[in-house]
Amino acid sequence: MNVGDKIPEVLGKDQNGNEIRSSAFLGKKLVLYSYPKANTSGCTAEACSLQSHKAELEAAGYSIVGVSKDKQELQKKFADAHGLDFSLIADTDTTLLQQLGCWGEKVACGRKTIGTLRTTYLVNEEGVIEKIFLPKEIKTKIHAEQLLDYIKNK
Repeated sequence: MNVGDKIPEVLGKDQNGNEIRSSAFLGKKLVLYSYPKANTSGCTAEACSLQSHKAELEAAGYSIVGVSKDKQELQKKFADAHGLDFSLIADTDTTLLQQLGCWGEKVACGRKTIGTLRTTYLVNEEGVIEKIFLPKEIKTKIHAEQLLDYIKNK
């Protein structure tokens, strides 16, 4: 997906088994972010950064939704272990990840693999992508600050 594209209606089921739909966010803004694997160092740092700045993001009008290939049970453990109180979609068949364009070839430890490309989409009140943060742009430990800086300066 690209800037200007509308995100899919059905996003998937979260860690609590709730179906998440983009229409639930109409009239609100959304931080939709993909991450490779729950409970890994980078993904934990990114999620905790977002959780730590959740109130500031909400004050700017944004809700947060994460998505990875992890199973619902692992998403639940991840959320519980780190006090994450936003939805984490369990996209085990990679449907949403592929629709978003953040499932593909990457290089890890010098070898090519297929997997989730860490990406963040800022979505406007109409469900349209207004900004995409690509993998090389994202600094996991301070990702929320990156988003807030962009939001303040746009």
